[in-house]
Amino acid sequence: MTSQPPSPPSQPEQPAEAVPTCYRHPDKETWVRCQRCERPICPDCMRDAAVGFQCPECVAEGNKGIRQARSTFGGNVVRTPIVTYALLVINVLIFGAQYLVGDRLTGELAMWPGGVAVYGEYHRLITAAFVHGSVFHILFNCWALFVVGPYLERAFGHVRYTALYLISALGGSVLGLWLDPLNQPTVGASGAIFGLFGAVFVVGRKLNMDVRGMAVLIVLNLAITFLVPGISWTGHVGGLITGSLLAGALAYAPKNSRTLWQVLAIAAALVLLAVLVLLRTSAILTAT
Repeated sequence: MTSQPPSPPSQPEQPAEAVPTCYRHPDKETWVRCQRCERPICPDCMRDAAVGFQCPECVAEGNKGIRQARSTFGGNVVRTPIVTYALLVINVLIFGAQYLVGDRLTGELAMWPGGVAVYGEYHRLITAAFVHGSVFHILFNCWALFVVGPYLERAFGHVRYTALYLISALGGSVLGLWLDPLNQPTVGASGAIFGLFGAVFVVGRKLNMDVRGMAVLIVLNLAITFLVPGISWTGHVGGLITGSLLAGALAYAPKNSRTLWQVLAIAAALVLLAVLVLLRTSAILTAT
């Protein structure tokens, strides 16, 4: 009788190699790993590197040591002057609302010293810069803003430029609060625009540029301000002085602590204007 040879012992089954999944998206399989941390990453998480790919976290960590580009005077780099465009849109929309609603909206937003001091309507100090008295009025202000606004926004960055514009407008209203008759209404962005004109002059001087053209433009507009009746000289002069001084503080701030000094300059301008408003309001209330 022949015997069957014993069957070879069965080999244990080898476990299938597990397919790695993305560490950020566990439901996605991937065989690609980050070149820095070697964690698996899916196509959605791949970031091009000098060699291979990196994960978003490693890219962010690497960028921490890279000095970010800044504008001429310390703000973030501006590719699109969105603040200028937003201001233009706001001015046009409010003017359209004035046309539709009539004098009621203008009366609610216009600047007049009595409204601020007697009725406590402090919003007029700013809102007046967004209403206009005629088509020519808004066209001139919007044209001037379109010409000089992007240049200053790129020089200072979005935030500093916004502060410069609004504080210039406020400065024009504050001078009007002090010197205009109590019942005299004023409207328009001209105070802010004159502030930007002064800022362009200051920035040009700081950068050793030829500013004679801007100087002539400022002088001509001031001449028109005083020669043509019906124009608020207080708004123009107040905006020009405020914008020029604030631009000087921003542009000439020490580089090693520029942001700190610029924040202090903006805060100081706001505090000074607020004090002037309170002093004048108190004087008007006392007199009446």
